[in-house]
Amino acid sequence: MDPSRFREQFPSLVDTTHLASCSQGAVATRVTAALAEFAYLLRDQGAPWGPWMSEVERLRTSIAEFLGASADEIALVPSASHAAYQALGAVRFAEDDVVVSMAAEFPSVGQVLHAGRAGEGQMRWVDEESMREHGVVEAYRARIDERTKLVSVPLALYTNGSLQPVNEIAALAREVGARVLVDAYQATGVVPVDVREIDCDYLVTGTLKYLLGLPGVAALYARAGVEDEQPPTMTGWFGRVDPFEFDPAALDGPAEARRFESGTPGIPAVYAARAGLAVLSEVDPIARWKHVESLVAEASARLTEAGEVLSEPMPDARPGPQVAVVDADPDALGRFLAERRIVTSPRGTILRAAFHYYNTSEDIDAFCAALAEYRRTT
Repeated sequence: MDPSRFREQFPSLVDTTHLASCSQGAVATRVTAALAEFAYLLRDQGAPWGPWMSEVERLRTSIAEFLGASADEIALVPSASHAAYQALGAVRFAEDDVVVSMAAEFPSVGQVLHAGRAGEGQMRWVDEESMREHGVVEAYRARIDERTKLVSVPLALYTNGSLQPVNEIAALAREVGARVLVDAYQATGVVPVDVREIDCDYLVTGTLKYLLGLPGVAALYARAGVEDEQPPTMTGWFGRVDPFEFDPAALDGPAEARRFESGTPGIPAVYAARAGLAVLSEVDPIARWKHVESLVAEASARLTEAGEVLSEPMPDARPGPQVAVVDADPDALGRFLAERRIVTSPRGTILRAAFHYYNTSEDIDAFCAALAEYRRTT
């Protein structure tokens, strides 16, 4: 399916320039239909647990196929924070063991890791200054040693979308026997992600943003063969061998990744997520990424020529699915653009414009024209 036919599945794009897929993807007609199906079943059957559980398992299979994993390696969880907590909790730490993570990690992961290793010297941050001066890999190398038990690295930064040298960093972790956690939330859906090609023990992603679903469900990939050093402490009935035995004294976690699950999944989000993945499955992943790459390159060149300052990738990182405009007041800029039906995502000191397969060069035209108008009036 080419980009123009793909775009036709998103009604809002008739009058809206959607450049916020790094925050929430545009809503496809198939997603709306899936939510209507959920509502109909609820009205028709009252408590349709059978169809709900079937949909949960279909989503698990769809995510596994999308990531190149097996269904047994996928846990469906409420959020990236839940997934990060479970990955961290599977490791048994001695008092002086440390976690290494990037200071630019999204708080959904970074704050969870820090809360778990809040003691003096238990958390080591790879800071921006070191990455800019030495490169990402060497900055990580300086933080990793024999005390390191877990290394966390984002596949794509939430700030500017840049893609990080994950496997090179994972190699440093392997040298000291550390496990590897990858946050792929800001990449999955446009950047091809295959867990067989990424050296990680755990990978976190979610079904809104580029995967075209809604908030409420995320996924934790837990590589088969990586044994828990301790059982999950955040658990619930869906983390049991048979959830429907209803035994409050049972703590029998299955061997599969679903041992990391807890309570009832967000069923409406499950329906939306599977529909979003179905839409994406109609597009070749390489073609999807090449289209997005070309839009990012075009937008970056035009914005730079117009005098805009962009947040650039670190020396050994590379551009991802978005451009990040540095601005004194990104929220005000975002509101100005929204008034012109251009949806973007301000964060901190930058305004993020993220591209998907449904975006076009005309979207870049609209963004650049509105940005130029804003500069003339401020």
